[in-house]
Amino acid sequence: YLEERFDEVDPDDVEYTSTDGVLTLDLRDGVRIVVNSHRAARQIWMAAVNTAWHFDYDEGEKVWRTADGQLLRPTLAKVIADRIGVAVGL
Repeated sequence: YLEERFDEVDPDDVEYTSTDGVLTLDLRDGVRIVVNSHRAARQIWMAAVNTAWHFDYDEGEKVWRTADGQLLRPTLAKVIADRIGVAVGL
């Protein structure tokens, strides 16, 4: 899903690669965001700038969320918008 969304973003703003469950986003300001499917822990891990998130799957709502309630897609979109001012529909 995320790869499909980033196909619609100008690669001069966000360039992405995906290998073995790891999505790497290189933003035009030089920041790298890594979204990693961590199967052993049954989580998705995301790292950007000086922050890391661990998202667990919420079966009831069918979303990935952190222990404090942050959702994967809006969190990723916010990091990108805050860094380079590009709105990505996730």
